[in-house]
Amino acid sequence: MARTGRRDYGSILLGSSKESGVKQRVRIQTLLTSSIVFANLVGAIMAITLTSVGIPEPSVFRSNLWWVNFLALPVYVVFAFVIGIVVGTVVVVRDLRWAIQDREPTKKDARRARRAPIRLLGLQAALWAGAVVFFTLAYGITDPDLIPKMFFVVGLSGVVVVAISSLLIEFSLRPVAAELISAGYGRRKRSGVRSRSVTSWMVGSAIPIVGILLVVMFGAFRAETTKLDLFVGVMVLALTALATGLILTLLSSLSVIGPIRSVRSAMERVQAGRLDDADLVVYDGTELGDLQAGFNSMVGGLREREHMRDIFGRHVGREVAAAALSSDPELGGVERVVAAVFVDVIGSTTLAAQRSPVEVVEILNRFFAVIVAAVEEQKGLVNKFEGDAVLAIFGAPLALPDAAGAALAAGRHISMRLRLEVPELSAGIGISHGPVVAGNVGAIERFEYTVIGDPVNESARLSELAKRDPLRPLASGRAMDAVKGDEGRHWRRAETVTLRGRTQETVVYELDDVDDTDDSEGVEHIDEIGDRVGSDEA
Repeated sequence: MARTGRRDYGSILLGSSKESGVKQRVRIQTLLTSSIVFANLVGAIMAITLTSVGIPEPSVFRSNLWWVNFLALPVYVVFAFVIGIVVGTVVVVRDLRWAIQDREPTKKDARRARRAPIRLLGLQAALWAGAVVFFTLAYGITDPDLIPKMFFVVGLSGVVVVAISSLLIEFSLRPVAAELISAGYGRRKRSGVRSRSVTSWMVGSAIPIVGILLVVMFGAFRAETTKLDLFVGVMVLALTALATGLILTLLSSLSVIGPIRSVRSAMERVQAGRLDDADLVVYDGTELGDLQAGFNSMVGGLREREHMRDIFGRHVGREVAAAALSSDPELGGVERVVAAVFVDVIGSTTLAAQRSPVEVVEILNRFFAVIVAAVEEQKGLVNKFEGDAVLAIFGAPLALPDAAGAALAAGRHISMRLRLEVPELSAGIGISHGPVVAGNVGAIERFEYTVIGDPVNESARLSELAKRDPLRPLASGRAMDAVKGDEGRHWRRAETVTLRGRTQETVVYELDDVDDTDDSEGVEHIDEIGDRVGSDEA
C-alpha cells in the first residue's frame, strides 16, 4: 500500500512510515536537536528580557559584575549547549539502537525507548537547575539583592524550556512511539490530553501571573522602585505570559490536532471506498491513540464485512446478495415473469476422459467466465452452476423492462464469444420466458435463492435441442413474443416441436445471423462438434 505524501504521523515533518530506517532516524535526530535548540533559545530570550526590562532593578549591568556577564555567563551557556547536544545525541542513539538497526524491539528496548524522552527532559531540567544555582550565587555574591531576582528569572525560563521541550520531544519521537505500539508495547495514559492542557496552562499563564505578583510585592517593599519600573515589569511579564502561553497552546493543540487530522483523512478514504488504504499509524499514547486504534479496528471490521459481501455476492449474485442484506431472510417466494437462459456443454464426458482434471477445470472456468460476463452485461443473474451447465435468470430479483430481449441478447453473445474464447468447448443454448416463483428455497438455517417454473424446464430442453447446431441458440415462441426491443430481428422461426417431457408443442426460433462462411477451419470445427454430439450425447 503506497503512502507517498501521507502524513502518517500527523505532520509532513515526520515523513512517511514507509521511509527507510536510516532516513527516518536522521530525520528524528534532526528534529530533536532543532527542538532542543529552539526551546533553549526561547528560554534565553525570556531570561534576558526579564532581567534587563521586566525586572530592571536591581540592575545586573554594573562594572563589578563584568566577570559574570562576560565570562561566567558565556562559558556556562556554551558548556550547557555542548553538553545538551552531545549527551542528548548519545542518549537517543543508545536508547533507540534497535530502531536504527531496523529490528523488532525487545522488552528491554521498549523500556529504554520510553525512558529516552524522560532522560532528554531530565538533562534539560538539570542544566537549567544548574543555571539557577550558578547564576543566583554568582550574582548574589556581589549583590545579595539580586538573589531573588535571578532565582525567579532563570527558574521561570527553565520551566518554560522544559515544558516546550516536552511537547517537541514527544512530537519528534512519534515514529518511535508508533513502532513500540505496533510491537505491542503501547502504554495507555488515560489523562494524557488533560495533562498536556494543564501543563500548558500552568507554564503559560499561572507561573507568569505568580511572577507579576512577585514583582508587585518586590516593588511594594523597595523604596527605589518607581511606578514606571513597576508598570514596565508588569507589562513585560504580561507580554511574556502571552508569548509563552501562545507557544505552549499551539504546541499542545498540534499534539491533539495531528491524530484527529489523520483520523479525518482516513475517514475520507473510507468514504471513497479505499478500505485497503485506510489503516492509521497509531503513534499517540494518550486517549487519542485509543481513538486511532479504535478507528483501525472499525476499518478492519468494514474490510471483513466487504470481503464477506463480495464472497456472498459471488456465490449467489450481486442482486440477490443486496436484497438479502437489506432485509431479513424469509423462506418462500413471489410470482415473477422472467426469461431463463440454459447453457449446457456438449461432450463433457469426452472432454473429461481426454484431458487431465486440471485442464478440464481451467477450460470450464473460461467457459463460465464468458457466460457470467454476457449475463451481467444484460443485467441478468447467473442463478446456478450445475456441473457443466449454467442457468441464468433475467427479471428476478432485479426487474427489467425487457427481460426477454436481454436474455436473447445474452444467448447470442454467449454463442459468439464461446467460439472465439473457448474453442475447446461448444454448448447448447436454450432461452424461454414465462411466469415462475422466485425466492428462497430450503430450510431457515440453510437456503438458496432460486426460480421454479415451466420456463426453466423449457430452456433446459431447448438447450438439448440446440446441441444439434451449437452455433445457433434456440428460443421459445413465448420468449420472442415478449421481446419489446429490436432484438427479435436477429432470430428466425425454425420449427414447432414437442420437447422431451412436455405435452404441448413449442414454437422454436433460432439465431439467424450466424456467419456460416468463415473458412474450412470453421467447417471442420462444426463437423467435430457433430461427431462429439453423436458419440457422446444426442
